This record gives sequence, C-alpha cells and structure tokens, in this order.
Amino acid sequence: MLTVKTPEEVLRLVPEAFSTRTDLTETVPLNEAAGRLLSEDVCAAEYVPDFDRSTVDGYAVRASDTFGCSDAIPAILPLAGEVRMGEGADAALKPGTCVAVPTGGALPRGADSVIMLEYTEDYGDGTIGIFKPGAPGMHVIFRGDDVHPGKVILQKGRTLLPQDVGALAAVGCTAVPVARTLRVGVISTGDELVPPDVTPGPGQVRDVNAPMLTALLRNFGADCAEYGIVRDDAALLRETMERAARECDAVLVSGGSSVGVKDAVCGIIESMGEVLLHGIAIKPGKPTILGRAGNKPLVGLPGHPVAAYFVARLFVLPLLGHLMGRDMREYTVAARLSESVNANHGRAQITPCRLRHTAEGLLAEPIRSKSGLITQLAGADGFFIIPRDCEGLPAGAAIQVTLQ
Repeated sequence: MLTVKTPEEVLRLVPEAFSTRTDLTETVPLNEAAGRLLSEDVCAAEYVPDFDRSTVDGYAVRASDTFGCSDAIPAILPLAGEVRMGEGADAALKPGTCVAVPTGGALPRGADSVIMLEYTEDYGDGTIGIFKPGAPGMHVIFRGDDVHPGKVILQKGRTLLPQDVGALAAVGCTAVPVARTLRVGVISTGDELVPPDVTPGPGQVRDVNAPMLTALLRNFGADCAEYGIVRDDAALLRETMERAARECDAVLVSGGSSVGVKDAVCGIIESMGEVLLHGIAIKPGKPTILGRAGNKPLVGLPGHPVAAYFVARLFVLPLLGHLMGRDMREYTVAARLSESVNANHGRAQITPCRLRHTAEGLLAEPIRSKSGLITQLAGADGFFIIPRDCEGLPAGAAIQVTLQ
C-alpha cells in the first residue's frame, strides 16, 4: 500500500532527512570554474579599480572650473598634460587646467570630472575650449567603486557563469573553491526494455529513462554512472543497486516503483537503509520512492518517462542541490491559459505547455497526451502545476509557467 505525501511535504522532508555534504570541496583553476558550484564565499582583498579612471575619451577637469560654460561662452583651460593607457597620472591636476585622458585612463589627483571629447575644442595654442559644464563624478569610476577589500563578490552556492569568472579574474582569484561533482548512479529496470540502438521486438520498448535522466543530471552539473537495464530479477537488481550505492553519491532506479508483484525496489531500499516515502500526491509521478542508505539518497522513479522526468525535475534536482549546498532557483513567467484544463482531484497535476506571444501577453497552450508519451514533452517550453485541491482551471486563467 502506498503511503502518499504531498509535494510540499516531500520538499520539507529533504533537508530533514539529508545533510549537506561538507566533504565535496575541491579547488579548480579559474579557466575551469564556469558551470561549477562555488563552495565558499569569495571576498575581495583589494580595490577594483585601484585608481580613479575615466569612462570616456576627453579631458579630466575640476568640475567647478567648467560651471556656467556654454557654446557661446566656453571655459578655456590650459592643457597641463596627457595620461596614456597603462600609465599612472603622476602629477596632481592644478585648478584651472585640464589633462587629456583616454577611456579607462587614470585620472590625476584633484580631477573629479571628465568632459567628453565631443564637447571640447583644441585651439592649438595649448588651451582647450570646454562647451559643456561637468559635474562631480561625471564619466568617472572612482577607486573601489566596483569592489573594495572585504566585499563579498560571489556567495557560496552559486553556479558560476562566465561573467562570474570575469569578476573572479578582476580580484585576482585564480584558484576557485568549488563543490566536487556529485556522482549519480542511473539504473533502468524491466523485461520489456531494450537499449536505444536496438530495434524493439514484440512487447518491447526502447529505454527512454536512462538517456533522459542522464542528460537532465549532467545538465544540472552532476556526473552520471549508467548501470544499464536490469531485468525483473530481484537478486540482480539488489546486486546492481548495492554496487551503485557503493560507487555513487546517489542512486536513481526507474521502473519497479509501483505495487506490482515484480516491483522489488521498495523492499531493496528498505533492506539497504530506510524508506522515507512511497508515493507523492502528484500526477504524473505518484508511485515514487525516496529512501536513504546513510546520507545517500536512493530514489525509485516511475517507469513512465514523463512521470520519471517530472519527479526528477521537481524533487531529485532539489535533493541533489541540497546535498551540494546549491542555491536553487526556478525561473517562471506569467501567462494565461489558452483553454480550460481539468485536474485530477486529490493530486497536484503537472501540465506541460507551449508558450505563444500575443498582443495581450504570453499564452500557455496545454500539451495533452496519454500517459508515458515522451515526444509530447519534448516540444514543451515549460509546465504549470494545478494544486491538488483544485479540480481545474478555466480558459484565460492566470498561471505561472516554470521554464524548462
């Protein structure tokens, strides 16, 4: 008999039942850090930039020397020098003078504004005409505007993007502390399954779940160990699951999670450790098993590919993220339903959809399919969830679509 928990109860159970791994940290070179999970806060030890600098080509001035100037009455300032790229500004700017600076060039001490070249004229006699008044701070990045010592640049738990790598380079962080990649074992079960490269015989189907789950996990940043297709043999399945548990940080088994005669996954998990739940009040995906052997998750996923995908997407990825200490985020967009959708009373219902731009905003078009038809899911832009206490939504209803 299934003991069913709600989706909310499952997500609350994860941090209660599993502790974040503290043994996963390793250090990688900066050029290998993109896509990895930061395992420590990174703080700056210096100023960035380390000098006041110009954001435009022009003339560094004291803003007060340009107040009131115009096209008709320019401020005429002696040119006191020029700053070259990659060199410091040695002398301070004297009142009533200006210094030529390039974009990114250092400002001389005393300068607090830069006048763009377009609003100036070189008279050729050592003086520069200024036709537009400057303001303190105009076209200037001051020392430490970007980063100052002690400032947290990136927080622990962030998956590093290319721009994050740039920020780390700016503060001189060339050895980056990241979480070691989790290794997840993936097992498919069922006498009816054949590998994708085999033509199915009568009563047989290709194994969809292992390639799909492996792709999902690798896209998430996990390392996968594939243990192939295990026939409906309890002893062989136990041997394979025990091996996977020894070699991996988590184990996913698809198929064999319902209450059929040949469904041995639940009993094997119980013998290896503890069954935490058997059943989630969600459609598709009800016959899901979550257990543990020590702090290692053992998950029994439904055999239907659509159900296996959504359970992995909604529950397995947050579980792995918790183990890694990862900051988990979902990206949603507001849309309206193109048509009414009936729901299965008593279970939260996941409905894949396509998004279409209209003059009134995004329109979500539900993708209707029979259980297990994975090709319909392949064309989805995202999905929405109808709560378990709701029997459906009418056309035009406002929904939040989680992007794939």
